[in-house]
Amino acid sequence: MKKLSYQTLEELNYDGYLLKDAPERVLQFGEGNFLRAFVDYFIDVMNEKAGFHSKVVLVQPIGGGDKIREFINEQEGLYTLFLRGNENGQKVNEKRVISSVSRCLNPYSDYDAYMACAKNPQLRFIACNTTEAGIQYDPSCQFSDTPASSYPGKLTQFLYARYQEFGQIPGKGFVILSCELIDDNGKELEKCVNQYARQWNLEEGFLQWIKEENIFCSTLVDRIVTGYPRNEAAAICEELGYEDNIIDTGEVFGFWVIEGPESLKKELPFAEAGLPVLITDDHKPYKQRKVRILNGAHTSMVLGAYLAGQDIVRDCMKDDVIRGFMNQAIYEEIIPTLTLPRQELMDFAKAVTDRFNNPFIDHALLAISLNSTSKWKARVLPSLKGYVEKYGKLPKCLAASLAFYLAFYQGVRFDGKELFGIRGEEEYPIKDDQDILEFYNEHREDDALGLTNAVLANSGFWGEDLTEIAGLCEEVAADLTVIKEKGAYELMKQCLA
Repeated sequence: MKKLSYQTLEELNYDGYLLKDAPERVLQFGEGNFLRAFVDYFIDVMNEKAGFHSKVVLVQPIGGGDKIREFINEQEGLYTLFLRGNENGQKVNEKRVISSVSRCLNPYSDYDAYMACAKNPQLRFIACNTTEAGIQYDPSCQFSDTPASSYPGKLTQFLYARYQEFGQIPGKGFVILSCELIDDNGKELEKCVNQYARQWNLEEGFLQWIKEENIFCSTLVDRIVTGYPRNEAAAICEELGYEDNIIDTGEVFGFWVIEGPESLKKELPFAEAGLPVLITDDHKPYKQRKVRILNGAHTSMVLGAYLAGQDIVRDCMKDDVIRGFMNQAIYEEIIPTLTLPRQELMDFAKAVTDRFNNPFIDHALLAISLNSTSKWKARVLPSLKGYVEKYGKLPKCLAASLAFYLAFYQGVRFDGKELFGIRGEEEYPIKDDQDILEFYNEHREDDALGLTNAVLANSGFWGEDLTEIAGLCEEVAADLTVIKEKGAYELMKQCLA
């Protein structure tokens, strides 16, 4: 079987969109599955539908992992992307050969080729997703390193080379689109770049150029990317008629919010291409919407659903009680606390149900349960407090979700490192920070009220004493008693009643 290439596609009479030649106007730090199914997909569609006419040169942000780079270059930047899931209740499986990528560089083995991109006068955009740990300032990085080990260090070196080449020409800075999953990702990246510029004693003119000629955009990204379909790859390639070593898969839903000036709408014609990308002066309400509705629905529902006998998200959506509990939490207790227009919130919530129903993703509840303490604090607690502030009473489902969390975490066995709970006759691992597991081990024998009071009063968990929220301790303890005596499913029923 022939490898994927432009020639192979021509021989197979491929009738989809392909862009063979275009200037490299985008530099991307990250060659992994997520960016290829998200940023590079959006650019590919923008090339086709809005004449963006741009190629993306990929850069490996860390050393090693040369196999992916080799595959990308062998396949002339081409790869097949499958977007799969539910849309308006209908099963969707879309295939597209992505042709927006030109090549992939390793700055550790070919630093000169990487830095040469800074001298490309047509380069205008930089995208990145270097994981949450990527945007960090490491003072051990030196300007003379080839390259600096941290991503912000590499970017500073690259920006300085750009400044040396084009610093006197207006408009030759970059629009930098940070996709890392941290708060204010663009602003944090800009802070790190400025720290390196000062640490390395680079001239004041460069610092001024960073500020005046570059736009560091904080962004919110939203798409589940499942990556290379290992179990299906051979059959998929047989059907495609070519060998593709970097097939990518993701859910059909995608949404990108970019915080930046109005002028970006002309430079990045996402709207003209009909893409779900929003350029706004404030991305935070959209981040709040995602965290509170999508992530909050997960966190408020999954621990109870697991204790009720379910194992994957999709199956939870087939159960009227569990789905009803989740919907009541979203529509009656979370959405009323948010600030975006109600219809936007309702549309997003409807899409969440479609996403949870995705027939192509087996999203395990135990995987979602990881670090539920910090997740409940970030995703559910703000909605619970907002509801109390607005209505002067406790939200039934969100309070119950705290009881599910307590029941899930009240383990039966601790081996010094791992805490285990029990469902029926099966043990399950409780995954969280060590000090949290040790705390729950110390309170393993507590009754419902004792455990509830100890956990809610632990300001180290929540950043405050939750026993000060009127009636919360008593309500959660009562809910926990129901779980212990009748089960989590019964508590969900009671919430719906």
